[in-house]
Amino acid sequence: MSTPAETRTPPGPIDDRAGLPALGPEGTALLRLLDETFESWGVAAGARVMTLPPLLPTADLARLDYYDNFPHQAVVVAPLDLERRESAPFCCETGCFPCDALQPAALGLPSASCYGVYLHHQGQAVPSDTLVTVVGWCFRKEERYEQLRRQLGFRMREVVAMGSKEHAQRHLETFAEKITAFAEALDLPLRREAACDPFYDKGGPKALMQRLVPVKYEFLFEDLAISSVNTHRNFFGDRCSITLADTGGPVFTSCVAFGLERWLSALTRRHGGWEAATEAVARARSVL
Repeated sequence: MSTPAETRTPPGPIDDRAGLPALGPEGTALLRLLDETFESWGVAAGARVMTLPPLLPTADLARLDYYDNFPHQAVVVAPLDLERRESAPFCCETGCFPCDALQPAALGLPSASCYGVYLHHQGQAVPSDTLVTVVGWCFRKEERYEQLRRQLGFRMREVVAMGSKEHAQRHLETFAEKITAFAEALDLPLRREAACDPFYDKGGPKALMQRLVPVKYEFLFEDLAISSVNTHRNFFGDRCSITLADTGGPVFTSCVAFGLERWLSALTRRHGGWEAATEAVARARSVL
């Protein structure tokens, strides 16, 4: 039986510098165990395992309205301008390179793993029951950072569906059931809440439909969303010209996301430490 969460202190020392904490051996082992678990769910459902680049062209992300919809989270990368570096050197006082020392930022750090999946498949025709699973480093600028809960850099496992509307919907229903059953086996109380993702023009009819029929549900432990199930309808199919192999129409997409460090936070808070949390995951895996 778990003791009340409010009686515990966070496990381990974690080096949290500007939202970039480190994990020791126990945390690393638990993160890998969780990721193997979520990846195995995708593989069992027929997903192809892929590894995608950690950086994406900002031009491609802009085409997906990323910088209009998520400007508050966006992080971009710029190489040094070697010709101008002499006149704009690194500032030890601020710990920064000045803008004049940088070339234009043409690469972005994505805030979710699934963007790379859609961009990789752009211009392709895919079967109506396509599934892909990836894990990647993701980056979000936050107003504040909290160890393992809100980070500048974190890892996200996703299982992405591309295909028919029915396939995308079944995918979410199947994985919502898996998340619920896993949480029950873990003695991890989660609540499911509707949320919004601004994939659509806020004044347009699709945005109104999203408010009436939610496209995103989050699974929260206390006040922290650790997983989500998301449908994008045919947004990414249209923007990336991904079509159905049998009809030629744009694919519908959906994704299930697992914030791995957030799962670590929830499990260690619930069970009191790395060892107890790891034992809980091992037991849950054995009964599902």
